[in-house]
Amino acid sequence: MKTAFSVLLFFIVFANALFAQVKYEIFQSNKLGQEREIKIQLPRGFSKDVEKKYPLFIVLDGDYMFEAVAGNVDYFSYWEDMPEAIVVGVNQIDKRYDDCLYSEQNSLPIETGADFFEFIGMELIPHITSKYRAGNFRAAVGHGETANFINYYLLKPNPVFQAYISISPELAPNMLDYLPSNLKERQDKIFYYLANTVNDNKSIREMTAALNTDLSAIENKNVSYSFNSFESASRYSVPTHAIPNALQDIFKVFQPISKKEYKEEILELEISPVLYLEEKYQTIKDLFDIDKKILINDFKAIEAAIKKKEMYEYYEPLGKLARKHYPETLLGNYYIGRFYEETGEPKKAMRTYQTAYTLSEIGGITKDMVLDLADAIKEDFGY
Repeated sequence: MKTAFSVLLFFIVFANALFAQVKYEIFQSNKLGQEREIKIQLPRGFSKDVEKKYPLFIVLDGDYMFEAVAGNVDYFSYWEDMPEAIVVGVNQIDKRYDDCLYSEQNSLPIETGADFFEFIGMELIPHITSKYRAGNFRAAVGHGETANFINYYLLKPNPVFQAYISISPELAPNMLDYLPSNLKERQDKIFYYLANTVNDNKSIREMTAALNTDLSAIENKNVSYSFNSFESASRYSVPTHAIPNALQDIFKVFQPISKKEYKEEILELEISPVLYLEEKYQTIKDLFDIDKKILINDFKAIEAAIKKKEMYEYYEPLGKLARKHYPETLLGNYYIGRFYEETGEPKKAMRTYQTAYTLSEIGGITKDMVLDLADAIKEDFGY
């Protein structure tokens, strides 16, 4: 059943990708001294806002990995579980060994591997940034040898990537020491996703298991780390299992408040739930440079928490926040009316509900609803 579902999901995301803009370019690289084919998927809304910038995914092994990443990015962004993003695949047919070459002495890139490292960071990313409005948030994706290679960018003081999706990496020997040491001391925000399958060869299974043990033990709030080991995936199908999980983990803060987040985080808060909501969206701004409008779903989640915990004083700041984001609707007045009603000022509550009648309905809160609340107060207190 799981296999059938995975196949269905693959065809869904593949068909979805057809609606995005896919371009093919031949890039002349001075660093490599040769041409390299790249694939580029632009977001659906790319041409609508000529000022908007987008997160950037650089996908190695682009000859077979690009479609899997591009389809999932388009699919998740369509449902607003992640921002729209630019996906660039670098084809490495017959070049993978040379591109990923590293020293046997220190496990770091040498010769053609060092050239490829500079090609990505010094040529390809600046090209995509200037031509296609890529923003400052960048993710690297690799599988096997290239999953090891993307780690070299993380070892630099100011890495060009903030997120790493490493799938069944064939790790260089010293990487088992380099990565934990580096991530333990990071002062900037880093997302690191690691995956393997039980059907990987023995060396990959053992090295990824050892790396997971070390990375799981790191206590650094700047590092967001997650790991999956898939039982049913083959060596070749594991990217189609790993990529959706990686995107969900990396863009967790971007997603609407879930039942899990509501129960495990919001209901356990020792601070204002309204402050939690504001900080959630400020984090989205800081990480992805996106001014995302607070979702009605998220307003309702905070409203539910206020009601459940009887923290009625927080209705007022929630109402002010709603007025800021949805000024033409009655959402803000509704929450401020609830604040007055629950804190012993029924006349103010009644008037606030009544003035909401001139505003637009939203999120299931109707004009009839607020008038009924006003009438109930009027009847109870005889105003």
